[in-house]
Amino acid sequence: MTTEAGTDDKLVCLQAIIREAGPVIIAYSGGVDSTFVAAVAHDVLGASALAITGVSPSIPPSEVEEAKELARQIGITHEFIDTREMDDPEYVKNNPDRCFHCKDELYGRLNDIAGERGYATVLDGCNVDDTGDFRPGRRAATMHRVRSPLLEAGLTKAEIRELSRERGLPTWDKPAMACLSSRIPYGTPVTVQALSSIDQAEAYLRSLGLRQLRVRHHVLPSGGTVARIETDDEGMDSMLAQRQQVSERLKELGYLYVTLDLAGYRSGSLNQALKRRGAAETAE
Repeated sequence: MTTEAGTDDKLVCLQAIIREAGPVIIAYSGGVDSTFVAAVAHDVLGASALAITGVSPSIPPSEVEEAKELARQIGITHEFIDTREMDDPEYVKNNPDRCFHCKDELYGRLNDIAGERGYATVLDGCNVDDTGDFRPGRRAATMHRVRSPLLEAGLTKAEIRELSRERGLPTWDKPAMACLSSRIPYGTPVTVQALSSIDQAEAYLRSLGLRQLRVRHHVLPSGGTVARIETDDEGMDSMLAQRQQVSERLKELGYLYVTLDLAGYRSGSLNQALKRRGAAETAE
């Protein structure tokens, strides 16, 4: 083992937490964290662990297929459910608590399934690092009594990646992902058309070799849209070398302007507006 002893201890703790919580349903997206939870749950509980993936317009179809393949590799029982957050006006209006309404829908559905089928606990993939940002979805987790075994065991993102690598999970170096709605600034309504444009734009950029990226979707007062691309240093070099074809392709998808954010990729960058607003209100 190449992990530090403390990380090994945390893994043992995680296994004990999941064993005590079983039988379990895992809110499983196919990302780094929920995949690791699903793998450990399958190791510990076998058939008493069920992974469920919520499917909606805010989830890229490629991610849905990848989640399916990962679950097959792990060996865990896996199901899909259609979530209906787009039917909720509070979600669509895209206020800063948007994620609460999404998770409220998902966790509510998972709790219903757990009750119907005799599962004791619903688990998510929240880890220690997730507590440092604005995450209204955590309120939904608390409300629906969803447990976060990675957080309870004290595991950080780096430790989860290392343990995933040692277990042979292909997600160990997977770039951070988030629902497509997270690309739309707060206050701009979430629409299926916008989500589709974002998904197609990001899929195209990944086909060019970019790994860590976001296409932020901004609507102008005139009604036109701007694609603001966030990526890492390597991605920036690639974008500049292919700027003409990238611009043309994204304009074909409906974007009026295509821009490259010189600050690079930042997880949760749209939350900066909330922090700035809070600072201004405090100053007043």
